[in-house]
Amino acid sequence: MTERLIALVPLRAGSKGLPGKNVRLLAGKPLFRHAVDQGLAAGAEVWISTDIPELAAMDHGAGVQVMARPADLAADSTPMDPVIAHALGVIGGAGRVVLLQATSPLRTAADILDGVAVHKTGAHDLVMSVCAADRGVLKWGTIADGTFHPLRRPEYCFMNRQALPAVHRPNGAVYVFDADWFRTRGSLATDRIGAFEMPLDRSLDIDGADDFSRAEDWIARNM
Repeated sequence: MTERLIALVPLRAGSKGLPGKNVRLLAGKPLFRHAVDQGLAAGAEVWISTDIPELAAMDHGAGVQVMARPADLAADSTPMDPVIAHALGVIGGAGRVVLLQATSPLRTAADILDGVAVHKTGAHDLVMSVCAADRGVLKWGTIADGTFHPLRRPEYCFMNRQALPAVHRPNGAVYVFDADWFRTRGSLATDRIGAFEMPLDRSLDIDGADDFSRAEDWIARNM
């Protein structure tokens, strides 16, 4: 029996950085369509959660369905957890979910399947894509009552940057989790997070017009 793979693409009409960015053209097609096509190429059924009414009236092709997102889940301050909870309530049933944010258009179907493969090991509740980051953050810390508390180990604060351990950050491109696991918890937060690395040049997160230009340049050079 084929395992069910659900690709969830959340789209919001509003954007502080660039109004209408989710439907703005990138390399000849709307930004959100890159995530949809990547989900389809990975063998997933694709569900779009959106407050953009015109998207509901469009024919997105086989394997793609659109659900209306309530207005109270489409504000700038709305966290992702309730958006996922609402979507899974509409979708129903069991399955493995891949959350694909439209603002990460340079992911590939292979990236999605890499995340699914790590999740299939059963060692993690959540698997997310990451990329290399500045290891200098290991020198940082917090201050409480006048005392500096290093983020990790005190000796890191005094080491040369190149001697510090490698650091990675979430790039927002792929999140993988079980639908029923999320329904039980209502949150992505867990201490059992797995990761797989994506190249830094494909970890672009689109916020403003300059990011569109960088993405267009990358696609022109590489695809």
